Order: sequence, then C-alpha cells, then structure tokens
Amino acid sequence: MATNPPTGDNHRKGAVKGRSQVHNPANNTWVKRDSETGQFMDVKSDKAPFKGVRKEKP
Repeated sequence: MATNPPTGDNHRKGAVKGRSQVHNPANNTWVKRDSETGQFMDVKSDKAPFKGVRKEKP
C-alpha cells in the first residue's frame, strides 16, 4: 500500500499498489480489481474514477 506520512493531511504519497480499475460502459461506473487474482473488489457509486488507482487499457 502507499505510505501516508504525515498523518492527518489527507494526502497520499505514491500510487495504490496491487489494484487497478476498469471502466464499465454499460452503467458508466468504475470497477476496482485485484491485480494478483483478477477478482473485482469494489464499484464506485458515483461516475468519477478511484483516486490513486491505475487504469487498465481496454
């Protein structure tokens, strides 16, 4: 995971590792996946992509 010092400033240093995200055009949402297993982990409730998670190429 990314490091976040100093705590309490709402700032991430570096990217989230071990995860990627892909856009689902059927309902216009972003889905987070585990890079190791390929399982879907989470779906974003709004239409914006996850912050700090790399995007997969279609």
